Amino acid sequence: MVISLRNRRCRVSMLIIVLISSVMFCQGHAFAQEKTTKYAPNRYGMGISIGNSYGPENDITFTLLSGFALFDYEKIWGHKVPEALRFKVEGSIGNTTRPDKKLMTSMNIFALYYIKALAFKSVRPYIEGGIGIIYTDFQVEGQGLRFNFNPQAGIGAEFNIGADATFFAALRAHHISNGGLNHDNTGINSVTLTLGRFF
Repeated sequence: MVISLRNRRCRVSMLIIVLISSVMFCQGHAFAQEKTTKYAPNRYGMGISIGNSYGPENDITFTLLSGFALFDYEKIWGHKVPEALRFKVEGSIGNTTRPDKKLMTSMNIFALYYIKALAFKSVRPYIEGGIGIIYTDFQVEGQGLRFNFNPQAGIGAEFNIGADATFFAALRAHHISNGGLNHDNTGINSVTLTLGRFF
């Protein structure tokens, strides 16, 4: 019964992440827009994330330091997309703080979409979703592997403070599982809060 509930939570989390990612990666004609040949400039930043698991148990907390690069999506992939779509490459390293101190490190790619309709003055909201590979120096019961897939999806906003200072905050759903590569595939579902800035 407990294992069945865990698997159901894992499937629901994966479905939500896949749906959000699918919408953001969609390149159908309904979303295509004419765009000039001038691409958005590359941007770079760093952030600190605090996470807490909610499944299978509320017993894992962790902290990650991340560095990322943000590119114009069309420039990288070479097809027409909405002007507000970006491609993010992110690397993270950190450790759990509860129940024990154990290493976590990951490499992820994301599609990030700025929501222009909700932007105002110096605030620029966005949604993002993507996937990557994560290594955890720990395993929960039934996890199976230490190298796993790491789908994530969330919302965030950039805050322009002065001419040269842009900060951001983001809230993400964070999932760890091996996608069925091992017969033991208990997933770890967490929520993360990230604060950081662009340079």
